[in-house]
Formats: sequence, structure tokens, C-alpha cells
Amino acid sequence: MGTKSEDPAWQVDFFKFREYLKKKYNVTRAYYFLGFTIDEKSDLYDKIQESGFILKFREHNSAMLGKKKGNVDADIIFSIMKKIYKKEPFDKIVLVSGDGDYRMLVDFLIEENRFKKILFPNKKFASSLYKKITRIYFDYMANIKHKIKFK
Repeated sequence: MGTKSEDPAWQVDFFKFREYLKKKYNVTRAYYFLGFTIDEKSDLYDKIQESGFILKFREHNSAMLGKKKGNVDADIIFSIMKKIYKKEPFDKIVLVSGDGDYRMLVDFLIEENRFKKILFPNKKFASSLYKKITRIYFDYMANIKHKIKFK
């Protein structure tokens, strides 16, 4: 969504992006969290999955579907913390978001040496809460647009 609100708007090629994550950051398992499902978007979900992402859908009351945003923040944080708590093997996290809700998680993962990078989809909407983290921990997707843009 963040790249579509840039000026000019652009779209991520899921296949290229997944390959980029694999080559650049050695990401072996990439999760893509979605807030809710819409039957009309099933082709998109198939494309994301075929690109090599593991889809995670947020459970919603059926009466609420389509009436609120996806709000997967808690799901992402819980998923990561659960892996740490259960001592599941993983190296470091690469997070794709500009949302400031992840700041405490990012700080914790940095302390635990379990954080690799946060990629901001849109520089303009990257939370100011991240201003204090060192540049080595973040990058802007616009900097890699030429590698991952859908043509």
C-alpha cells in the first residue's frame, strides 16, 4: 500500500521482492500478513503465495469483514515473540512497514541481536519514532524500486 501512495505511485513485483529478500538478507521464510480476505482478491493472494511468501490472515468476526482495516500489528508482534519464547530457530527479522507500532519490537530485537532491517515502503509515511535508530537498521523501498518494481 505504501508504494502506491508515493508520487509517482508504483507497484511491487512480489516475485522480484521475494528474490531480493532472499539474496540481500538471506530470508528463507517470508511471511505476508493480511488483515482480512475478500473473495475478489483471491488472485492476489495466490500471486503472493506463488511468489514464495507464507500468507497469514487475521481472523475477524464475519459481521466485521470489510468494515474495518486489517490491523495485523498485534499478530505480527505476537508471532515474532512466540517464536522467541518457544525458542524456534530463526536468525534475524526483516520487517517491511513504516508503522511506529513496531518501534518497541524493533528496539527489543536489536537488543537481542535478532533484528536485521526495517524496510519502509514510503519515506513520507515512515513513523518519526524510528528517527533514533541507526541507519544500518533501516532502508527505504524507493532505494530498491529499480530491482523490485512491477513492470
